[in-house]
Amino acid sequence: MARLCPDRELETSLLKDHELVGGLDEVGRGALAGPVTVGLAIVSRSTADAFPEGLADSKMLSPARREALVAPCAAWLADHAIAHASPAEIDALGIAAALRLAGRRALAQVRQRGHLPGIIILDGTANWLAQPAGDLLTALDQPGAPAPTGDYGPAIPDDDVPGVVMRVKADAGCAVVAAASVLAKVERDAIMSALADPGYGWASNKGYASPAHIRGLTALGASDQHRRSWHLPGLDRRHR
Repeated sequence: MARLCPDRELETSLLKDHELVGGLDEVGRGALAGPVTVGLAIVSRSTADAFPEGLADSKMLSPARREALVAPCAAWLADHAIAHASPAEIDALGIAAALRLAGRRALAQVRQRGHLPGIIILDGTANWLAQPAGDLLTALDQPGAPAPTGDYGPAIPDDDVPGVVMRVKADAGCAVVAAASVLAKVERDAIMSALADPGYGWASNKGYASPAHIRGLTALGASDQHRRSWHLPGLDRRHR
């Protein structure tokens, strides 16, 4: 199957009505350990039409190619930000609310620099950036509610979140979302590779369920980097 090549059709259309358009993508949703990471890439009406050569969905690129694209993507974009939610926050809030928290932290970073986009292109069919009524993240705004753990910075409030346009396979077909995908993947991979590793194989599996990771869970149990509220494979074989 031929790889889908990104273009700028959607973002160019949206720039007719918005001075800044953002592309948002997540990395680490399905991992067993480590943070969930959201990349935010922003283009403006003055952004060059030609995006970095070889840009594609990060999942379709080798680690070396992703890393080589970081500097060209940063130079091409009007602004970008990468933000995270910790394993403890994922356990406390659930994965959807943790994604939302990370996305809003990324938006807070660019707003501080005066680059809050007027609209966001989001990959997929589920708008995890929007806040449903009465979820756990909503409760964080209530008096006495527990604050998020970790040290990943502030998030913008619900009233400041831009509108969202959903696009299936936007990380492969839309250049600004592909750039967000690459930037998020490279940073999260670096975080996982830098973790102290007693035997889980972080550097190779990046927190996903590889055979080496599962063997580590069986031998060592869950660490502080694991999403302890999840069913972690290998734990049921401990002490047999």
